[in-house]
Amino acid sequence: MAGAWRCTLVVVTLMCVCLWGSTEAVGGARSRPRPQRRHPKKPKVNPIDVTPTAQNINIQQMTGIWYLLNTASKCSHLMNHGTKVEPTVVNFSLASDQILSVSTKTRLNHQCWEILQHYYLTPTPGRLTLKGARPELNTDIVIGETDYNSMAILYYQKRGKITMKLYGRSVDNLSEPMLTKFEQLTEKQDLGLAYIFPFPTYSHCGEVDRDHVINCVPTC
Repeated sequence: MAGAWRCTLVVVTLMCVCLWGSTEAVGGARSRPRPQRRHPKKPKVNPIDVTPTAQNINIQQMTGIWYLLNTASKCSHLMNHGTKVEPTVVNFSLASDQILSVSTKTRLNHQCWEILQHYYLTPTPGRLTLKGARPELNTDIVIGETDYNSMAILYYQKRGKITMKLYGRSVDNLSEPMLTKFEQLTEKQDLGLAYIFPFPTYSHCGEVDRDHVINCVPTC
């Protein structure tokens, strides 16, 4: 009988030790300091890397009417609605020594709209800034290629994403060499043919309803 009692006492003691150890393990896990959540690092945005042509841009010669002929972008809006783009024409004019005024006319819901913007000149010729609500929402703009008389290729970079646009002084001088040049430059920015969207070269807006004159930043 004494032996049985000692055996029972040993078993109970072992159970208590096991339960105590288990409680310590669970309690220990709960009492550990919670790791601090690390804030995600802001992605490093490199400035647009283009040919040296942009270093020699004469902004005065860029003023006047330009027709949007092609856009290369991974913008979700264009990816979903790229076949429904409307004819678009822009007019560049110098508002001051530091500001290029940009008027963009396009059609929305069968009505002509005018989008008014200011591109701020930077110390580097050919590089401009379209200011957003916050500095991180700024759009960096580079006039990469132009002959002033027939074509211009502009780069737009916002939050690390690049959009390229091909403009022409006329809709009648859309040449094969011009398109080939644009396609070659888009490939360098990882924007192949699948991301190039041609714009209509007819039925551009003339006068606009003044109620539809707005100020905004382009989504693409």
